[in-house]
Amino acid sequence: MQLHISTYGTYLHVKDAMFDVRRKGEDGKVINATYSAEKVTHILLATGTMLSTDAVRLAMRHNVDIVFIEQQGDPIGRVWHAKLGSTTKIRKRQLEASLGPDGLRWVRSWLLAKLDNQLGFIRSLKKHRPQHADFLDDKLIRTEALALSINTLASATGSATCVADVADTLRGLEGTAGRLYFETLSYVLPKEYQFNGRSSRPAQDAFNAFLNYGYGMLYGKVEKTLMMAGLDPYVGFLHRDDYNQLSMVYDFIEPYRGWVDEVVFRLFTAKKVNKSHVSEVSGSKTGQSLNTDGKSLLVNAFNEFMDNDPIRYRGRNLVRSHCMQLDAHQFANELIGKTGGLPDLIKL
Repeated sequence: MQLHISTYGTYLHVKDAMFDVRRKGEDGKVINATYSAEKVTHILLATGTMLSTDAVRLAMRHNVDIVFIEQQGDPIGRVWHAKLGSTTKIRKRQLEASLGPDGLRWVRSWLLAKLDNQLGFIRSLKKHRPQHADFLDDKLIRTEALALSINTLASATGSATCVADVADTLRGLEGTAGRLYFETLSYVLPKEYQFNGRSSRPAQDAFNAFLNYGYGMLYGKVEKTLMMAGLDPYVGFLHRDDYNQLSMVYDFIEPYRGWVDEVVFRLFTAKKVNKSHVSEVSGSKTGQSLNTDGKSLLVNAFNEFMDNDPIRYRGRNLVRSHCMQLDAHQFANELIGKTGGLPDLIKL
């Protein structure tokens, strides 16, 4: 199980060789809950919470991962055991995989999952917009062809032996698919919300401003997910290893970008977005960004979508944040030749 401790003032310490979590209830009375160190796999502590050094020692003895996070979930740091256990092996295998055929296999799976999700979203649009059937069919056919090209280029039977052999071509195919996808989203939006392709730093329209902020939130969630699974967020397979670049975050995030797209698209098609949610950006580059009201609207909708709206995933009813964690654990386990599922999560 995972202990997710985020309530302000909650104190984690040790009692009878067990983790003891102490906090005040709404009535002001102290509430205690104890957990066996043998059953806990991860401890997440948000800002405003506390733990004792005895709790740290107990965690280290039982190879329990301790991660410190911001209240919104972005990781701050973690406690490393003097003996890192499987984390060292995971990161070593991650680096080895980045240079060989295993990395290419994972990149292929992530990109194909991303395109498959985009295709699924376009098909769902077609069901409710028969007047756009010809336009949407064209985008579906062209995107399916791009997915086939990615699959062929990066398959085990291809001539490439590592990501570096085909990285530029893969990025080109992915980029073309993205252009078709966002052309589709713009085309079916109400005219007042339509936009001219993806733009960032800054966004040139309200839709892209919402997308940019949403992707930023998702980056933080993916980084935390990778860290919790023992993976290195900086050692990527497809994205370049530039200084301080979270290359694996940018790789691993690909299948999940569609969740941000869906949340933003719903807000716009439901006409919940208006001019009061964005502000003009001035300076060397002009554009638009979310203001306080816009951020509040998106954050609430995105968190609800990620953490309170379960979906059927691999035979289990899981919220989307847990789906990502399950995938990250599977990725880490496969790197070291193990299989495993998602540990239980207890929020405190």
